[in-house]
Amino acid sequence: MKEIPLGAENRREVLAEERHLASTLGNAGVHVVSTPSLIGFLELVSHSLLLNYLEGDEVSVGTRVEVDHLAAAFLGQPIVTLARVEQVERRRITFSVEARQGDRVVMKGRHGRTVVSRERLLAAKPGR
Repeated sequence: MKEIPLGAENRREVLAEERHLASTLGNAGVHVVSTPSLIGFLELVSHSLLLNYLEGDEVSVGTRVEVDHLAAAFLGQPIVTLARVEQVERRRITFSVEARQGDRVVMKGRHGRTVVSRERLLAAKPGR
Protein backbone atom coordinates (compact mmCIF):
# COMPACT_ATOMS: atom_id res chain seq x y z
CA MET A 1 0.00 0.00 0.00
CA LYS A 2 1.28 3.41 -0.93
CA GLU A 3 1.30 6.17 1.69
CA ILE A 4 -2.16 7.73 2.03
CA PRO A 5 -2.02 11.43 2.91
CA LEU A 6 -4.27 12.81 5.64
CA GLY A 7 -6.85 15.12 4.13
CA ALA A 8 -6.99 13.29 0.80
CA GLU A 9 -10.51 13.70 -0.60
CA ASN A 10 -12.79 12.13 -3.14
CA ARG A 11 -16.17 13.33 -4.42
CA ARG A 12 -18.74 11.41 -6.42
CA GLU A 13 -22.12 12.36 -7.72
CA VAL A 14 -24.89 9.77 -7.79
CA LEU A 15 -28.30 10.19 -9.35
CA ALA A 16 -30.94 8.73 -7.03
CA GLU A 17 -32.92 6.03 -8.85
CA GLU A 18 -36.01 4.04 -7.95
CA ARG A 19 -33.86 1.07 -6.84
CA HIS A 20 -32.37 3.32 -4.11
CA LEU A 21 -35.74 4.17 -2.51
CA ALA A 22 -36.85 2.95 0.90
CA SER A 23 -40.16 1.90 -0.70
CA THR A 24 -38.30 -0.41 -3.10
CA LEU A 25 -36.58 -2.03 -0.13
CA GLY A 26 -39.88 -2.79 1.58
CA ASN A 27 -40.78 0.41 3.44
CA ALA A 28 -44.13 0.88 1.69
CA GLY A 29 -45.02 4.42 0.70
CA VAL A 30 -41.67 5.92 1.74
CA HIS A 31 -40.43 7.26 -1.59
CA VAL A 32 -37.11 8.70 -0.41
CA VAL A 33 -33.56 7.37 -0.72
CA SER A 34 -33.02 4.62 1.85
CA THR A 35 -30.45 4.71 4.62
CA PRO A 36 -28.70 1.57 3.26
CA SER A 37 -28.42 3.18 -0.19
CA LEU A 38 -26.86 6.35 1.24
CA ILE A 39 -24.42 4.27 3.29
CA GLY A 40 -23.52 2.37 0.12
CA PHE A 41 -22.82 5.64 -1.69
CA LEU A 42 -20.50 6.73 1.15
CA GLU A 43 -18.70 3.39 1.12
CA LEU A 44 -18.23 3.66 -2.65
CA VAL A 45 -16.72 7.16 -2.52
CA SER A 46 -14.32 6.02 0.23
CA HIS A 47 -13.39 2.81 -1.57
CA SER A 48 -12.73 4.59 -4.84
CA LEU A 49 -10.41 7.07 -3.11
CA LEU A 50 -8.26 4.17 -1.89
CA LEU A 51 -7.90 2.66 -5.38
CA ASN A 52 -5.10 5.16 -6.05
CA TYR A 53 -3.05 3.75 -3.16
CA LEU A 54 -3.51 -0.02 -3.49
CA GLU A 55 -0.73 -2.25 -4.78
CA GLY A 56 -0.55 -5.85 -6.02
CA ASP A 57 -3.53 -7.90 -4.90
CA GLU A 58 -4.65 -5.39 -2.25
CA VAL A 59 -8.31 -4.48 -1.84
CA SER A 60 -10.16 -2.43 0.74
CA VAL A 61 -13.02 -3.72 2.84
CA GLY A 62 -15.47 -1.79 4.97
CA THR A 63 -15.03 -2.29 8.71
CA ARG A 64 -17.08 0.44 10.37
CA VAL A 65 -19.97 2.75 9.55
CA GLU A 66 -21.05 5.44 11.99
CA VAL A 67 -23.47 7.89 10.39
CA ASP A 68 -26.38 10.17 11.12
CA HIS A 69 -29.21 10.25 8.58
CA LEU A 70 -30.22 13.90 8.83
CA ALA A 71 -32.67 14.59 6.01
CA ALA A 72 -34.58 12.95 3.18
CA ALA A 73 -32.99 12.60 -0.24
CA PHE A 74 -35.28 12.43 -3.24
CA LEU A 75 -35.58 10.48 -6.48
CA GLY A 76 -34.07 11.96 -9.64
CA GLN A 77 -31.92 14.54 -7.88
CA PRO A 78 -28.13 14.23 -7.67
CA ILE A 79 -26.52 13.30 -4.39
CA VAL A 80 -22.95 14.50 -3.93
CA THR A 81 -20.82 12.32 -1.66
CA LEU A 82 -17.51 13.24 -0.08
CA ALA A 83 -14.90 11.14 1.71
CA ARG A 84 -11.89 12.70 3.46
CA VAL A 85 -9.05 10.70 5.02
CA GLU A 86 -8.93 11.59 8.72
CA GLN A 87 -6.68 8.85 10.11
CA VAL A 88 -4.35 6.16 8.82
CA GLU A 89 -3.26 3.46 11.26
CA ARG A 90 -1.19 0.88 9.41
CA ARG A 91 -3.78 -0.62 7.05
CA ARG A 92 -6.84 0.92 8.75
CA ILE A 93 -8.17 4.12 7.25
CA THR A 94 -10.83 6.33 8.83
CA PHE A 95 -12.78 8.77 6.68
CA SER A 96 -15.14 11.59 7.47
CA VAL A 97 -18.03 11.17 5.03
CA GLU A 98 -20.93 13.30 3.90
CA ALA A 99 -23.82 13.10 1.45
CA ARG A 100 -25.55 16.25 0.23
CA GLN A 101 -28.53 16.86 -2.00
CA GLY A 102 -28.58 20.47 -3.10
CA ASP A 103 -27.65 22.61 -0.11
CA ARG A 104 -28.84 20.02 2.45
CA VAL A 105 -26.59 17.55 4.25
CA VAL A 106 -28.63 14.34 4.22
CA MET A 107 -26.07 12.05 5.90
CA LYS A 108 -22.72 12.53 7.61
CA GLY A 109 -20.38 10.60 9.84
CA ARG A 110 -17.34 8.32 9.76
CA HIS A 111 -16.43 5.24 7.79
CA GLY A 112 -13.59 2.80 8.34
CA ARG A 113 -11.89 0.62 5.74
CA THR A 114 -8.99 -1.80 5.98
CA VAL A 115 -6.58 -2.70 3.20
CA VAL A 116 -6.14 -6.48 2.90
CA SER A 117 -4.78 -9.07 0.49
CA ARG A 118 -7.54 -10.25 -1.88
CA GLU A 119 -6.04 -13.74 -1.91
CA ARG A 120 -6.00 -14.02 1.90
CA LEU A 121 -9.50 -12.56 2.16
CA LEU A 122 -10.98 -15.04 -0.31
CA ALA A 123 -9.07 -17.95 1.24
CA ALA A 124 -10.81 -17.33 4.60
CA LYS A 125 -13.90 -19.39 3.77
CA PRO A 126 -16.33 -20.41 6.53
CA GLY A 127 -15.52 -23.70 8.22
CA ARG A 128 -11.78 -23.41 7.84
